[in-house]
Amino acid sequence: MNRVLILGGSGFVGSHVCNKLAALPWRITLPTRHEAHARHLQHLPRVDMVQADVNDPAVLRRLVLGHDAVINLVAILHGDARAFERMHVVLVKHLTQACLDAGVHRLVHVSALGVDGQVPDKAPSLYLRSKSQGEAVLRQAATEGLQLTLLRPSVIFGAQDKFLNLFARLQKLFPVIPLAGAQARFQPVWVEDVAHAIVHCLETPHTAGQTYELCGPQVFTLKALVELAGALCGVRHGRGRPILALPEALGRLQARLMAWLPGPPLMSLDNLDSMRVDNVASGKLPGLQALGITPTSLGAIGPTYLGSPEYQDPCLALRRYRQGG
Repeated sequence: MNRVLILGGSGFVGSHVCNKLAALPWRITLPTRHEAHARHLQHLPRVDMVQADVNDPAVLRRLVLGHDAVINLVAILHGDARAFERMHVVLVKHLTQACLDAGVHRLVHVSALGVDGQVPDKAPSLYLRSKSQGEAVLRQAATEGLQLTLLRPSVIFGAQDKFLNLFARLQKLFPVIPLAGAQARFQPVWVEDVAHAIVHCLETPHTAGQTYELCGPQVFTLKALVELAGALCGVRHGRGRPILALPEALGRLQARLMAWLPGPPLMSLDNLDSMRVDNVASGKLPGLQALGITPTSLGAIGPTYLGSPEYQDPCLALRRYRQGG
């Protein structure tokens, strides 16, 4: 039986990947700093949970040993330059070196749309620059024998997402939604399609050496996505709240103010900088269809969770909003 090490496997996308792999002949090693974060996966067969800090190079080397493949899902959306470099660049350097040293040649890495490993320093945000620098490290390792597949998803939606769920909760709380980056474009992709793509690439050797853009079938502006979230969760009988598109200066002020709120940031200046690059398929790289996957529309899935009873309770919406979940 093949063995796979999944970094970031207890998160939103990783949980879906683990569920899919649990039905296949793979044994999964799932490192986590806090076992409680992965408790929802303990019922799965052939999942070995290990309490470990993957940012420790020595620990990472021990984890990699004895595996046939690695999936890397580790990423952060908020932080300073040091945090982005640590998670998106330094960790990738340690991981690729550990793989090469241990003779583990297969790596599936989840990156992001807007990333360019060829010219990493030209990206407009810390997030995109660090992800691009991480891709550059991976491409160098591929010249040394690493069998690498890169996946670049657009924003990912699904029942536990922190994107459309956030907009739905905000619409339950406020009469008007002031919105920075209202005209930024996205091509949202369903988490199940992303998980399917990851598993397919893991099991298909000829995907090594390829980069895939994972996108849904439709392009939306950020304003349209916020309006859709309000409509699907039933605000004002499906009409949603009025959206006030902010000019750039006010949008950046809003992002600064949001950064001071308790809990995980809802919006940061770096997020706004990232939105300068359209989060849509370039058309230059293969997509989900090349992996035999028909992209699922947001319209088909959004109502199944944005129409849930929790959005009928403003007190619960406020509590989730404050928790950043």
